[in-house]
Amino acid sequence: MNILQAANAGIRSDQRYIADMIEPNARVLDVGCGDGKLLYHLVHEKGVDGRGIELSREGVTACFHLGLSVIQGDAEADLAEYPAASFDYVILSQTLQTIHDIKGVVDQLLRIGHRAIVSFPNFGHWQVRWRLLTRGRAPSTDTLPFGWHDTPNIRIFTILDLLDFCRDQGIGIEKMIALGSNGAEISAGGNIGTRIANLRATQGLLLISRD
Repeated sequence: MNILQAANAGIRSDQRYIADMIEPNARVLDVGCGDGKLLYHLVHEKGVDGRGIELSREGVTACFHLGLSVIQGDAEADLAEYPAASFDYVILSQTLQTIHDIKGVVDQLLRIGHRAIVSFPNFGHWQVRWRLLTRGRAPSTDTLPFGWHDTPNIRIFTILDLLDFCRDQGIGIEKMIALGSNGAEISAGGNIGTRIANLRATQGLLLISRD
């Protein structure tokens, strides 16, 4: 297995949908890029001009070994350093729930990128609701494996919550994808469909913009 195959093999289901949203040869910033596998895939499969920012030293080191242009930084503190409209897409995958100032970070994503792609765990999934109802304790699932005392997730929200947030902030929702536990897309047409998807989805993705 070569390095490209190894990197692609580690891409999560939400990251594959993210990659499908991005046009070839685009300018891309991956915020909280982790081990860099998504960014590596985008650079080598879609020819993007890819950059990354990652908080952990281990993540930056992994990206360095993949030959990626990644700096160590904090999304809440360092995005203000980037010029406006310097990227076509800004990615924030599985990170929004760990952010204190969600409005501030989303504003920065849409300031420095023409579009932003956000993926996140859906706390409205039926298993989360059922386990809280029947056990009376903070739920733990395959998608949300942490205990209440050691979880990095400080924001508990659902797909519907984030859709409402975007509308309240005047943010355009170009595309919404709900993913089930098997990583496959769940149909979410219309208001009822979206509510059903909010119940069934373990993850959500939004492609957003602000003109």
